[in-house]
Amino acid sequence: MIGTLVVNFRVFLIIFVRVVALIQVAPLFSSRAIPQTAKLGFALFVSVAIFPWVAEQGYLLPENAVDYFLVVVGEAMIGFILGFFLNILFAVFLVAGQFFSLQMGFGASQVFDPMAQIQIPLMGQFLNIAGMFTFLVISGAQKLLLVGVYRSFQSIRAVDLVAGRSYLMSLFLRSLGELFVNSLTIAFPILGTLLLVSVTMGLLAKAAPQMNLLMMGFPLAIGTALIVIAVATPFLLGAFSRLFEGGFEQLGAIITNLKGSGG
Repeated sequence: MIGTLVVNFRVFLIIFVRVVALIQVAPLFSSRAIPQTAKLGFALFVSVAIFPWVAEQGYLLPENAVDYFLVVVGEAMIGFILGFFLNILFAVFLVAGQFFSLQMGFGASQVFDPMAQIQIPLMGQFLNIAGMFTFLVISGAQKLLLVGVYRSFQSIRAVDLVAGRSYLMSLFLRSLGELFVNSLTIAFPILGTLLLVSVTMGLLAKAAPQMNLLMMGFPLAIGTALIVIAVATPFLLGAFSRLFEGGFEQLGAIITNLKGSGG
């Protein structure tokens, strides 16, 4: 095995670069809480595991050093692109939480996400944690490696990026649109309930102006939203699972279409 790796080191380097790029960007694996050494070690393990299959299948390598360098860069771009589209799925939860945090009364509440190293809305963090648990329950990590590594090497090469650049651009714009659609779909039950609460408070303010509705409105909105979230959690987790399953199907479609673009 070691001798085969030495002889085919250029092929192994291409595999390693794509896997490292995917792990650096993909959800969960890209967390800054995970040491860089652990990421590189895991990438090395995955690369060694998949190397015999790729070597047996064959990978056409250029003889020119400059062309080989461009192939390595292209392989890194494939890993970044696949990981980026999976990251869009997790951005859905943050945007969904941002949609109703303001109406809920948590507009100024920001928490520090140790994984992304950024400040995010409180409810966005809640949905993000629920999404991560759902991702693990449906074996998302295994599917990520199966689709993002195995199927990608089975179907596409670095040269396919050049032929499929127009498809990637249109896919990027469409994915951003789907991000907001999915976020609004997840947030709609809470948003709709809070809208009814706001309308009710407005009617009460007209009917009984002497009531201090400003002080009553905040705890009422927060309590109502928390109750709705508690009741809707089983349905939300089902929606999260379907969202991830659809994301992996879309990832497979990206790989297939890139292969078709590259001929």
